[in-house]
Amino acid sequence: MQASSDTTFSSKRHGLRATLARQPLIVLALTVTCLPLALIGTLVMPIGPMYWDHYIYLDAANRIFDGQIPSIDFFAPVGGLGYYLFAGWLYLFPNGHALLLSSWSMMTVTVPLMALVVRDVQKQSPAIGYALLLPFLFFSLLPFNTGEFYPYPGSDGFGIYNRQICQLLYPLAAALIFVRGWRILAAVTALAMLALLFTKVTGVAAGTLLCLMAFFAGRLPLRAALMAAVVFFVTIGLFEIITGAVSAYAADIMSLLLINDASLLPRLLQAASINFGVILSCGILAFVLFFNEFAAFLEKIRIFAAKPGFASLGAVANQSFFWLTSFVAAGLLFESQNTGSQAFIFLWPLLLAILLESYRRRGPSVAFAMIAVAALGAALPPAVAIAQKAARTWIGAVNTVPIENRNLKGIGAVSVRDILDRRAERLRANYADYRTTYEALAAANELPSFLLYSDLDFQVLWLQAADRAVSAVADYEAANKVRFETIMTIDFTNPFPWLMDRHAPKHIAIGADPYRAVPPPDQRMRDAVGSVDLALYPTCPPTAARLKLLKLYEPALAAGHRRITLTPCFDAFVRNGLAARP
Repeated sequence: MQASSDTTFSSKRHGLRATLARQPLIVLALTVTCLPLALIGTLVMPIGPMYWDHYIYLDAANRIFDGQIPSIDFFAPVGGLGYYLFAGWLYLFPNGHALLLSSWSMMTVTVPLMALVVRDVQKQSPAIGYALLLPFLFFSLLPFNTGEFYPYPGSDGFGIYNRQICQLLYPLAAALIFVRGWRILAAVTALAMLALLFTKVTGVAAGTLLCLMAFFAGRLPLRAALMAAVVFFVTIGLFEIITGAVSAYAADIMSLLLINDASLLPRLLQAASINFGVILSCGILAFVLFFNEFAAFLEKIRIFAAKPGFASLGAVANQSFFWLTSFVAAGLLFESQNTGSQAFIFLWPLLLAILLESYRRRGPSVAFAMIAVAALGAALPPAVAIAQKAARTWIGAVNTVPIENRNLKGIGAVSVRDILDRRAERLRANYADYRTTYEALAAANELPSFLLYSDLDFQVLWLQAADRAVSAVADYEAANKVRFETIMTIDFTNPFPWLMDRHAPKHIAIGADPYRAVPPPDQRMRDAVGSVDLALYPTCPPTAARLKLLKLYEPALAAGHRRITLTPCFDAFVRNGLAARP
C-alpha cells in the first residue's frame, strides 16, 4: 500500500513538472496570484536616492479619488494611466507600500499583454515562452533602475514611469518578433501603444519605431497594422469625446516642450554614455551580423531592384542588423529624456531571436560564438545591474532601522542606517539655526550638497520634518478651532492631503520641478492658489527650486493669507477668514 501511494505521489509530481514545462502561462498566473502577499501589509523599504519622487503617485491618487482628472484638473509631467492604475491598486491594497504599488500597478496592463504573447509562443516552443517570460517577471518584480545615481544602496523611488515604459516595450517587442497569429499581434500592438501613449509620450515614440521596423520587415502584416491603428485612434477619439483629456494631455506636452527646450543631440549622447556597455555590444553585434549577412543582403537588394514590390522590400528590410539598429535607436530616443529607468530591457526578445536564428543557420561555430558573446554583452548588463542593486539594498537592510514617525502612514515605512538618521537630525537643527546662510546659498542658485536630492539623509530629514508638520497642523487646528480642507506645498511633492485625509487644490502641477515641469502661471492657477486653505513651505533647507516656487505662488497668496512659522522646518500660509469649527 505504501509503495502504491509513493508511486501515485511520484506520478503526480512528475505530471505537474511536465505541465509546468509545457505551460509557461501557469508560472505567470502563479506569480501574479502571489503578489498580494507582499501588499496585504506594509513592508519596510530601505530609503533610497530621490525617494520622494514616488510620493507624486499618492498626490495623484488622492486627487483622482476627489474626482480630479490628470491634465484637465491638474498639470502632470506624464500621462495619467500610471496614476489611475496606482489609485486602483491603492484602493485594493490600502496597506501596501506605495513604492511597490506604483512599481507593480502597470502589471495590470503588461501581464495580460505578456500572457497573449506567451500563449501564442508556447504553441511553437514552451522553451522560448519561458525565455521570454522569466526576464519579463524579473524586471517587473524588482523595483530598481539600471543606472547608478548614488554610491549608497537604497530603494529606487524615482524613474517609476520610465521603468513602466520599458516594461511596456518588452511585450510589444516580444510580440513583433515572435507572435505568429495576426489577431493577437494586432491586439498586443494596439493595447501596448495606447498604454505607452497614456503613460509617457516618449514611450509611444519609441514604440512607433519598433512598429515601423516590424511593418517594413513584413513581421507586422498590413491587416494587423490596420486593425491596431483603427483600435488605437478610435480609442483616442472616444476618450477625447467623453472626457476631453486627450487634447488637455497634448497641451501639457506642448507646455513641457516649451519649458524643456534643450537640444536633442546632447541628451542622446548622454543616454549613450550612461548605457555605453549595451551600446558598444550592440554596435559590435550589428557589425558582425552585417558582415555575415552581407552577401545575402546584396542578393535581396538585386531582387528588389529587378522586381520592386512590398514583399521584396520586406526581404531587404528584414535584416538582423536593421532590427538591432532600430531597437537601439528607439531605446536611445526614450532614454534621452530620462533620469532612471530599466534601459534597453526590451532588447532581449530581439537578441533571443538573433541567437536562435544564428544557431539554426550556423550551429556551434566560431561565427555563432562571436554573435552569442556580443548578444550576451548587450543583454546581461541591465539584468546584472538590477540584481546587484536589489542584493545590495536588501542585504544591506540588516544594518538599517525603521524611522520613527506618528503621521506618515505607509510612506513612513522606511529604514535607514543609524549614522544617516543621526546626520539628518543634526542637519535639521543646523538648517533651522542658520537659515539665512542657506537662503543666501539658495539665492545664489546653489544647493547645500551637489547631490542633495539623492542624499539619503535629505530624504530622511524630509520625512521627519513632514511628520512634525502634520502634528503641528493638527495642533494649530485644535487651538484655533479650524480645519484646513485644501492643502498644497510649495515644494516638489505634496503627500499632505493624502496623509491628513484632505484635498489638494485643482490646477496646481504635481511633481513641481520649477525648472522642468511647472508651466507659467495662468489665471486658473492663481485663483486656485489664492483660495487654498493652507500652503506649506519647507525650509530645511531653503533651496533654489523652493525659492523659485515661492516666487511663483507667493503673489497669489499675499492678499488672502498670512505667513506663520509652523515648525522650525516649515512655514505656512494660512488663509484669512477661515470659519471656526463648532
